[in-house]
Amino acid sequence: MKIIILDRDGVINQDSDNFIKTVDEFIPLPGSVEAIAKLKHAGYKVFIATNQSGIHRGFYTEATLNAMHEKLANLLKEHNAEIDGIEFCPHGPDDNCDCRKPKAGMYLNIAKQVGLTNCSDILVVGDSLRDLQAAQTVHAKPHLVRTGKGERTIKKGEGLDGIPVYNDLSDFVSELLEGSNI
Repeated sequence: MKIIILDRDGVINQDSDNFIKTVDEFIPLPGSVEAIAKLKHAGYKVFIATNQSGIHRGFYTEATLNAMHEKLANLLKEHNAEIDGIEFCPHGPDDNCDCRKPKAGMYLNIAKQVGLTNCSDILVVGDSLRDLQAAQTVHAKPHLVRTGKGERTIKKGEGLDGIPVYNDLSDFVSELLEGSNI
């Protein structure tokens, strides 16, 4: 089974240090919708795992978050594709939950949904160190994109040994589907 877990903000859509709070602010990065469609057409199951502490902070509601994901679903339908599942953590950084990345609860939930007992064959694409750390915790294969917070993550340089870096999701998907050793 071919499974990819994508972070959302900064990988699929534009990111903001002030949070993505409305459907209008949910703007896909160039090529990201098409890249997800290519993955789906190549037989991958594609999931999203995203920290959404803006809910906890009162910046937007779960209904607004669902509307953002509906916007993505509608864009993907134009390419005859769909996301297989979305896990999100609505908690704040100090809530000490098991789901907020860098903890791996969302990744473990996805593995359980598809019947996997380990995550070693799951590919994870993120733009921040916490995405990569969550992947490493469950022995998934982390990949970093330069979009979103990716450049900041690279500049910090912590915890990136051996982690491949791509310009964006489209670049990652192209290399993966061309048979690169990802």
